[in-house]
Amino acid sequence: MKAMNYINFLKRNKNIRILTFIQFIVYFGAWFSQTGVFTLLITLNAPTWAISTSAFLAFVPGILLAPINGIIVEKNKPKNLLIITAIIEFFSIIFLVFITNLTMLYMLFILIFVRLCVAEIYFQTQMSLVAKILNKDDLKLANEIYSIIWGLSYTTGMASAGIFIYFLNIQLAFIFDGILIAFGVCLLLFLRIPTFKKRLNHKSLKMIKQGIAYIFKHKIILHLIILHAIIGITTYETLITLLAKHNYKDELSSSLIIGFLNSVRAISLVFGSFILSKIINTKRLNLFFIGQGFGLILWAFLQENFYLSCIGIMMAGFFTSSLWSYTLMLIQHYTNKEFHGRVIAYTNMLYLSVSVLVSIMTGFLFECNLGLNFITAIFGSIFIIASFYWTFFYIRYFKVAR
Repeated sequence: MKAMNYINFLKRNKNIRILTFIQFIVYFGAWFSQTGVFTLLITLNAPTWAISTSAFLAFVPGILLAPINGIIVEKNKPKNLLIITAIIEFFSIIFLVFITNLTMLYMLFILIFVRLCVAEIYFQTQMSLVAKILNKDDLKLANEIYSIIWGLSYTTGMASAGIFIYFLNIQLAFIFDGILIAFGVCLLLFLRIPTFKKRLNHKSLKMIKQGIAYIFKHKIILHLIILHAIIGITTYETLITLLAKHNYKDELSSSLIIGFLNSVRAISLVFGSFILSKIINTKRLNLFFIGQGFGLILWAFLQENFYLSCIGIMMAGFFTSSLWSYTLMLIQHYTNKEFHGRVIAYTNMLYLSVSVLVSIMTGFLFECNLGLNFITAIFGSIFIIASFYWTFFYIRYFKVAR
């Protein structure tokens, strides 16, 4: 069974076991803060631009700092970097407790920005580390596990956060998230990471140029990065928040709507990854993009009814985890270990750029009086186009590579 493969893999890899557990508890807590932030904005009657900006700022650090982050990852010890970034993230979360009115909106934006800056470095450090210490088969397993853990933490975190905030309050949600981060920092102390040779003799600007030149020289990596970035369209935070604020405002409280819709989506992420990981490969990847596209289009048609929308959002999330983990694994595999930090940084930069664009466009198109169902259908159509991109253009690079 696939589950036994995951269990055996974790048993023989202590570092991956620790990182996986930390990922679960930290991601679980992160949804408390995220649900808390968007619920706070709705409670304070924040304008649409503030909701879009909050989602937008969550991705900006990965875009602006990607070249620098890649160098930071490659020039520092992974364990030290993981611990330092987690500590900074802890303080950025705790300070959210003091945001109580719209006059402090810009402080909220700053804290979101800082948190995601260090979270981005943490993610790139972890992805670069596992790519260095694992072979291709184990790397595929690790990425699938991370994808499943993300979905599980998303499911349980979003569902719990909505109920937690409804019965308690937003500030306690931020404190709970901070406690989990602190526990994660303690666990990081038990990592035993081998020593890697650092490229300290190279100037930062030269390393940036080398990284960019490497990507454009290796077309297989360039096009994989583009395909991976398209999956950034599945960042639905602004869309779901607007649905909670406008379409479903009479159904339940905003926190419960946001938590419930995200948890339903996350369930499909987990089951999709378990089911599809057995059959995904380069020959079938176009079918996965088509499946993702039609899932979004189905969600668009069912969006007017809250309960039918739950079915739609499950279909919209069924293929996401497999697409994300498999395309990232291919990027890691085809990248020389010397360039892992920079390539992963640039990969995440483009992925987050798409996420930012989706966030901005969702708010902009909604303000232009386009329905949220029509906006969702547009996003689904892009995945259909991506399937043709893979089929008729990119597949030849794999044939050459083999």
